[in-house]
Amino acid sequence: MRTALLVIGHPAPGSFSHAMAQAAQHVLAASGYRCVRHDLYAEGFNPVQPVPEASNVASDDPLVEAHCADLAQADLILVFHPNWWSQPPAIVKGWIDRVFRLGTAYGYPEGVGFEGVPQGLLRARHALVFNTSNTPPAREQAVFGDPLDGLWRTAVFGLCGVGSVHRRMVGPMAGSSDAQRAAWLDEVDALVRQVL
Repeated sequence: MRTALLVIGHPAPGSFSHAMAQAAQHVLAASGYRCVRHDLYAEGFNPVQPVPEASNVASDDPLVEAHCADLAQADLILVFHPNWWSQPPAIVKGWIDRVFRLGTAYGYPEGVGFEGVPQGLLRARHALVFNTSNTPPAREQAVFGDPLDGLWRTAVFGLCGVGSVHRRMVGPMAGSSDAQRAAWLDEVDALVRQVL
């Protein structure tokens, strides 16, 4: 059975990030995927990497170890978070720091040191990232560009061996209608189906 890992990084349980995750999970489960869902805030995931973990190969935190195992076993990875200051929330960045670690998400060929080019180790061939924003899309692009795309496509998933990365930013959330939100959830459904 194929496994989909869904990671949510929004502090409000009733957020649209959670609604998008639920919509995606519905499609995945109906398609025969085993869904592993991690709500970082609900789990109390600690984003601070402690000094003994600085080598980034193991953790004394059982939750971190569980996340690493789930990441390594995932055939498909989906991440849901708001766009805060053109970045994910700190809890999501800490999740990347602690879970996308050496020996789990990437490694180096024999004889190649840390100054060399790492190889991606993740089994997943596809990743989907869904973001919410309150900035109108045209202003977002004109003023800020798209730093989240570079983060997820190149710096995280690309480095770790995931060649197909799809990202969708929806918004502005503030003042959005029920009809608009329903249309965005339909887009989530369609994007998930595209990679199945």
